[in-house]
Amino acid sequence: MKLFPTDEHSAARRYLVSGAAWLCAAVLAGLVSAIQLFAPDVLRDFAVLQMGRVRPVHTNLVLFGFVSLLGLGAGLYIVPIMLRTRLFGERLAHLSLWLYNLALLGAVVSLPLGLSQGREYAELIFPVKLVLLGALLLLLYVLVMTVSNRRENLLYVSVWYVIGGVLWTVLLYPVGNVIWRPATGALTGTVDAIWLWFYGHNIFGLFLTPLALAIAYYVMPRVARAPLYSHTLSLIGFWSLLGFYTHIGTHHLIQAPVPTWLKTISIIDSVAMLVPVLTVLVNLWLTARDSLANFARSVPGKFVFAGTLWYFVTCVQGPMQSLPSVQRYTHFSNWVVGHAHIAVLGFAGLISLGGLWHLLPLVSGRRLYSMSLANLQFWLIQVGLTGMFAALTIAGLIQGASWVNGETVYRVLPLLSPYMGLRLAFGMVIIAGAFVGLYNVIMTLVRGEPVGP
Repeated sequence: MKLFPTDEHSAARRYLVSGAAWLCAAVLAGLVSAIQLFAPDVLRDFAVLQMGRVRPVHTNLVLFGFVSLLGLGAGLYIVPIMLRTRLFGERLAHLSLWLYNLALLGAVVSLPLGLSQGREYAELIFPVKLVLLGALLLLLYVLVMTVSNRRENLLYVSVWYVIGGVLWTVLLYPVGNVIWRPATGALTGTVDAIWLWFYGHNIFGLFLTPLALAIAYYVMPRVARAPLYSHTLSLIGFWSLLGFYTHIGTHHLIQAPVPTWLKTISIIDSVAMLVPVLTVLVNLWLTARDSLANFARSVPGKFVFAGTLWYFVTCVQGPMQSLPSVQRYTHFSNWVVGHAHIAVLGFAGLISLGGLWHLLPLVSGRRLYSMSLANLQFWLIQVGLTGMFAALTIAGLIQGASWVNGETVYRVLPLLSPYMGLRLAFGMVIIAGAFVGLYNVIMTLVRGEPVGP
């Protein structure tokens, strides 16, 4: 196997396979965390498996491993295809992937050992951050040069989202990680909390969201066998996402001593996020309106369409829970954990998996090994996610109502135990879906029927 092959779409293929593999690693780390929440004493003698060390492994592998690698792999196929040109620097794209995987391996090794900078989604130690940033810079160069060498003048919206997502992340990542302070990766006091949540929210909204929407805008018209409903709406959604999303991170600090004007802006922009979200969804759903049967028959279409439904739920719940009156009951509770799971796995994750199943035959030259297994993965993840979301939401409301009414923690914890058990059970369903998917990917590459010229 060549480390840096030059055959067309080889980098996209390896990015997609890496994303499917890191999903399995990410859900196993999540399993360890779920076990500790249900039965804290089971793993108490293993320092490397404690919640404070394993949870960052889970979140970083989901964020930078599973969803982003699938999204970037899709982007490496979509951008040159839509521009009618070859990817510039296929070898450089492979180098970026090797650096990316090296950074993820560094996270898996360093975080369980307690080597962490202790900031949400910015836990990685300085050397690992540099490797990850180097991978993203290389990828940005490859994509920008591909756009520069294009033979198609029109930049379809998927190209906008892929380039935008990588560019914004390259700008955001060193700033949010305070990379000029390598020892701590942090500022001081309340300023660091504001700074962190500017980064912590935008790393999802300006990285995962654009990559997921790029896939949705590419796959849904192909499954519908219809042109995109409105290119104008697609660009309104693009620019309004950038305009509104960048200011909402402070809604995580409504109960903290930060300036009131900053809290107000974050709440207003959180509600205003309904504009880009509904613009995107109306555009995609109107594209699919006359061909819903196609989405029922197509496994990739089913994944992507379900992802848009979770996007709607996520982005109705998000503005609602940014309101102070609602936050009194929901913040610092399992409600927020449930919200995070439907945002990352439900919206971005399902769409990314839809992109995987749609694009894998195109980048490998082989038919999907088993459409039935891909369909099984869809239902395992849907059932597992829905059950987990319900359990975490109920647990969060129990916590919020109890604390608002003055209950002590030791009396609330027994009430949560059944829901932590449900979280663990439904999480294992999701794990089964992840491994079914990886098996299907591997078998497609090894035994999938070659596609004729």
